[in-house]
Amino acid sequence: MAISYLARKFRFMASTMLLLGLLMTSLDTSSAQIGVCYGLLGNNLPPRSEVIALFNQRNIRRMRLYDPDQAALQALRGSNIELMLGVPNTDLQRLASNQAEANTWVQNNVRNYGNVRFRYIAVGNEIKPSDSAARFLVPAMQNIRNAIVAAGLGNQIKVSTAVDTGTLGESYPPSRGSFRSDYRPLLDPIIRFLVNNRAPLLVNLYPYFSYDANRDISLDYALFRSQNPVVSDPPLQYRNLFDAILDAVYAALEKAGGGSLDIVVSESGWPTAGGGARGATNIDNARTYNQNLIQHVKGGTPKKPGKPIETYIFAMFDENTKQGPEIERHWGLFSPNKRPKYPINFN
Repeated sequence: MAISYLARKFRFMASTMLLLGLLMTSLDTSSAQIGVCYGLLGNNLPPRSEVIALFNQRNIRRMRLYDPDQAALQALRGSNIELMLGVPNTDLQRLASNQAEANTWVQNNVRNYGNVRFRYIAVGNEIKPSDSAARFLVPAMQNIRNAIVAAGLGNQIKVSTAVDTGTLGESYPPSRGSFRSDYRPLLDPIIRFLVNNRAPLLVNLYPYFSYDANRDISLDYALFRSQNPVVSDPPLQYRNLFDAILDAVYAALEKAGGGSLDIVVSESGWPTAGGGARGATNIDNARTYNQNLIQHVKGGTPKKPGKPIETYIFAMFDENTKQGPEIERHWGLFSPNKRPKYPINFN
């Protein structure tokens, strides 16, 4: 009797521990929605190995890397950081024209790093219909996808591309969201590809730029600080600009045959300097936006309530050699000496 009782008790405890373990795994998966974009366009950035260590020290479990930098991939080995790896726009023609080129790219940058946790391959970034690479985008996506499947990684690694919200022709109210007609010849084949392969659309989403360009938008609405609904889109109500933009993209996808797609926010952030029409580029606003973003994405949007939003903050560091207006060089969470520019908690 004693042995039987102890055996039953042990089985009960083991079952309870297994259940708790599964629950903790579920909670960890649902709460770890934040990654950070790691750009390399700077001449004063720390060594790759120190950056990976910083990701781990700060409990940042996901990374976006814009090209297959071999030193960064080497440093990621065994780190357990999930990776979104980019294919540069300049490579699209070559990869679209020849399956063997795509196979070699996947061999060199994915298969050779078997202990790196690849999550997505982002083929191209913010390609516009007028870009010379536009006609090569979907063929390059298909060839990379073929190579991923041939490597036996088709269920593990999703192939997609990153678009910006300039693709929207209408976004207010969010339910009226639709894509610009001049973008449809580019977007429609992308959407079909993603639907067929059950991959998410990657969207670079910046409330900062909408705020800076429109004086009717309040700073509180842009920074997740509004206590009451600002935009009414019956039956939905919106208290922040991030949700409104994201749900406008979801509405546009529904109108373009992509209603089944998920969206991953592949970039979002707030600059700490660099000017702007409304003078909102400062450390306090950046801290407020990014910290509120980390908390907010755990809970979903009015259109997709309770569905966590996988989101990548732009960016880990300021990139002092990045081209373009001054504002492009001031999005970093950390200074090159690895000290945070402002307090932020990723937990």
